Amino acid sequence: MFQQAEAQLAAADPLMRRLIKQHGPCALEPQTKRQPYESLVRAIAHQQLHAKAAEAILGRLIAALPGKFPKPDDLLNVSETKIRACGFSQSKIAALRDIALQTQNGVVPTRAQIAKLSDEEIVTRLTQIRGVGRWTVEMLLIFQLGRPDILPVDDFGVRNGFRIAKKLPEMPKPKELLAYGARWQPFRTVASWYLWRAADASKT
Repeated sequence: MFQQAEAQLAAADPLMRRLIKQHGPCALEPQTKRQPYESLVRAIAHQQLHAKAAEAILGRLIAALPGKFPKPDDLLNVSETKIRACGFSQSKIAALRDIALQTQNGVVPTRAQIAKLSDEEIVTRLTQIRGVGRWTVEMLLIFQLGRPDILPVDDFGVRNGFRIAKKLPEMPKPKELLAYGARWQPFRTVASWYLWRAADASKT
């Protein structure tokens, strides 16, 4: 699926060539059938938490409300106490409610609508929502839309993976990573995936 990206990255950068050889083919699987609303709700749950903790909190929220996944109406009508009991902080509850409201208002586009927007148009539109910053939108661009050229330089895992792979004495600044990553265009999403793998491998 990502053979062209891998070949181009390996040719452009010895660092990527080594990571591709070490970690094998890119196994990124974007959830293309998911609605942007759901992706944003999931991203809020994952903010500043490890994946397992975030998934546990999400699981409790899904179990507490009707249907396979809470609808905007559900999040607007359920009591704050019930959401808090699932493990969401006050600021995350406010973000969830605003995502629900802005979905109803049409600010959060449907899956069909978002497909027609550029990366930057999506960032500009969705960062109007409370609690939704650039990083949150970049996660949607990567993990739902599968956009090919996203480099989330504010992501701890991406920066740490670069630090480990380059054997740097300290974390790179976002601007430094952005400048280095220019050589990975137009496949910076796949490059990011390999930096995450480098970070994960250091934990084992």
